[in-house]
Amino acid sequence: MKRNQGSEGELADGPAQKKTKMSPTLSPSSNATVPKQNRNDNANIMPSASSTAVPMPGMTTVEGNATTTEPGTWTKVEKRKKKKMAKAEAKNDPRFMYSNHEIARRNNAIGVEEIRDLVLHLVADAPNPNWLRVENGTSIQKVVVLMVPGLTNQLLSLPPIPTSATSNPNLPLSIPLHSPATTGTAAAIPFVATTFSHACPTRAPGDQYRMHSVLSTFFSCPISSEEKRRRVNQRLKSDKSKADPTQYLLTLEQMIENDYPVPSYMADVFQKPEGWVETPQPQNEPPAGTSGVKRKIYAIDCEMCITEDGKELTRISIIDFHTNGVVYDQLVKPSKPIVDYLTRFSGITEQHLASVTTTLAEVQTKVLSLLCPTAPVLAPNPFSMNSNNSSPSSPPPPPPTPILMGHSLESDLRALKLCHPYCIDTALMYHHPRGRPLKPGLAWLTKKWCGREIQTRGEGGHDPEEDARACLDLLKKKLEEGPGFGEFKTDQESIFERFGRASRKRGSGPGGGVRSAVVDYGNPVQMHGNKATTALACKTDEEIVEGVLGVVPSHDFVFARLTGLADRLGWITPRGPQDTPISTSPAAALQPPTSPTDDQLQSTLASLNTHLSKIHGSLPPRTAFVLFTGHSDPRRMTQLNSRKAQFDNALRAGKSPEEIASGENGVRWTAADGRELEEAVELARRGLVFVGVKM
Repeated sequence: MKRNQGSEGELADGPAQKKTKMSPTLSPSSNATVPKQNRNDNANIMPSASSTAVPMPGMTTVEGNATTTEPGTWTKVEKRKKKKMAKAEAKNDPRFMYSNHEIARRNNAIGVEEIRDLVLHLVADAPNPNWLRVENGTSIQKVVVLMVPGLTNQLLSLPPIPTSATSNPNLPLSIPLHSPATTGTAAAIPFVATTFSHACPTRAPGDQYRMHSVLSTFFSCPISSEEKRRRVNQRLKSDKSKADPTQYLLTLEQMIENDYPVPSYMADVFQKPEGWVETPQPQNEPPAGTSGVKRKIYAIDCEMCITEDGKELTRISIIDFHTNGVVYDQLVKPSKPIVDYLTRFSGITEQHLASVTTTLAEVQTKVLSLLCPTAPVLAPNPFSMNSNNSSPSSPPPPPPTPILMGHSLESDLRALKLCHPYCIDTALMYHHPRGRPLKPGLAWLTKKWCGREIQTRGEGGHDPEEDARACLDLLKKKLEEGPGFGEFKTDQESIFERFGRASRKRGSGPGGGVRSAVVDYGNPVQMHGNKATTALACKTDEEIVEGVLGVVPSHDFVFARLTGLADRLGWITPRGPQDTPISTSPAAALQPPTSPTDDQLQSTLASLNTHLSKIHGSLPPRTAFVLFTGHSDPRRMTQLNSRKAQFDNALRAGKSPEEIASGENGVRWTAADGRELEEAVELARRGLVFVGVKM
C-alpha cells in the first residue's frame, strides 16, 4: 500500500485514506512503452470511414463486430477512451480530508459525539462536520464503524500527544510507513499503517472527575428542532401521557447505566452474591405498557445503617400508588453488629432496634409476596350445570407483576438485595437543572414541583414513609402535566431512529430505508442495539468478526466492538456488587496495574491485525471505514474514584476526616489526590480515530 505524502500543513488537502501502489510493470498504453517516433508517425493515424484500412504489421484491425489482434500491439483509441472514462469515474470517488485549520482552532480534541455526527452525515441527513471534509459523500454505499479500545500511540509507534504550549495536541498524527524495518508492537499490527495515513486524537465524554459512557454518547443524539416540535404536539394529543405511568418505566439500558441490580433473565450483567433474590420472570402476561392492563405500583423507601459488612437495611416503607395506603412498614435487625446508626439520615437509633427481631430474609419474603401476586381463588358456582363445579374450568390468570418506584431506587434495591424488572425512578424521570449525569435531590424536587417541604427534621433524620409519598406525588404530578414536565435538557434519541427518519435515504431496506446492524458483546438486542435492524450478541472477537462478515452485505450501517486487546491489557473488569465495606483497605484498591508479557501482547496484536484485515478485505467498494478507540487506560481513574467514593461515604456517615484516616485500613483524600484524579481522568478520556474509504 502507498499513501500520499505531504507535510502537516498540506494535510487538509490530502486524502485520509491511502492509495494502492501501482505495479511497476509498464502498461502497453503508457508513453514509456512506445518509441517517440512511432507515437508520432503511426499511433494517431487512423483510416477515414470512406477508405479501406490497410493492415500493417503489429496493428489491430476491426471488421464489423470482429476484432483481430496481431503480435506487437499498438495503443488503441478504444483503450484511451476507457482510460479517460476511468479517470472521470475516479473524480466521483468519495474522499475524506482532515481540516487542519478548523481542528487547530479548537480547544479540545474531536469528541465521540462528533464521530457520531460524521456517521449521521454519511448515513442520514446531518450536516458535514467541520473537522473533516467529505467529497462525494453521496457515492458512499456503506458505513462500517469499529470500536477497538486498547490501540494507543505507544502500541502504534506514534509520537505522544504534545504537551508544549507551542504545539497543538488536537492535530492529526502522521502514521509511520510500515516496512520490514518496523520493530516493536507496531510490527505486529501492520494493518493500521498500511490502511490509514493519519490518526486523529479524540476525547471521550465526561467531567473533571469521571469518564462517561462512550457507547451511550455514540448511539444517542439530540433530536432536531422539527422533531422536537412534532413530539411536543404528539404528547399534547396523547391520552396515554396522562393515564399510563408505565411510560416512565426504566429501559434495560437505563438500568444498566445507573447500576441497577438487573434480573438474570433480562441481561447477564449482574452476578447476585449470596443472600440476593430476584422477582420471578413474568409468565404469560402482557408486556409493560399494554393499554388496558392495570398494574399495581408500590413506592418504596429504605433506611440503612453501617455495620461491619458495610451498609445494611434497618427500615422499609411501602406505599400503594392507587390507594395511597401503607402496605408495609417494618424495622429490620441487621445481621452484623452496627458501627453507625446514621441517625442524621435514617432517623434510626439504638432504642428503635433494641427489641426488633425481623431479619432481611423475612423482609425479602414479604416483598416478594407483594411482587408475585397469585390468582384469586373463585368459589364454585352453585347454579353451574357442570357436574364438577367445585373447580372452575378456566381459572383467572394471576395479576401482572407490580412496578416498584422510588428515588434513586437502585440504592433501595441493593439494601433489600433484590432484583426487579419493572422500575420507575424519580431521579431519572425528572431532570437536574444542569442536565445529565447530575441527579436532582428528592427534597428539592418535592419543593420545586409539588410546593411542599420534606426532610425537615434536621438531626432527627428522614422518614421513609414521607419520602415514599413524595415519590408518589411526583409521579402523579408528572401524569397530570405530561412527559415534558420537570425536564431541563434537550431530548435525545437513538441514531437508529434518526436513520429511519432521514430525508436522504439511500438504503437497502424496504422503501429505501437504512438497514443497520450492531455486533457486540453482552446483549445488544436489549441495550444500545435495541432499535437497530439487526443486533447480534457475541462472546469473543472471533464471533464478532464472523458476525460482521455476515451482516455487511445486507446492511448499510454496521457497528462492532473488538475488546480482545483491552481485555489483554487489563482494562476490562467484570462488574460486581457495590456493597463493599467502607473500611476496605485502600492499598488493595490502588495496586499498580498489571501488564501482559511481550509474547502475550504480540500474540494479541497479531490476532487483532488478522481480524481487522479480514473485515476490511470483505468490504465492498466505496465503503466508509471508521475505526476509533474511544478512550485510553481507565484503571488509574477507576482506582482513585474508588478511594474517593469510600472517603465520601464515610463523610456522609458522619465521620470526621481524622477518624476516616485513622486505623490500619484508614482512607485519606487530599487536594493532591483530587488533582491526581483530574489528571487521570483527562488521560483516560484520550483516544484515536482513523477514517478512510475502501475503494
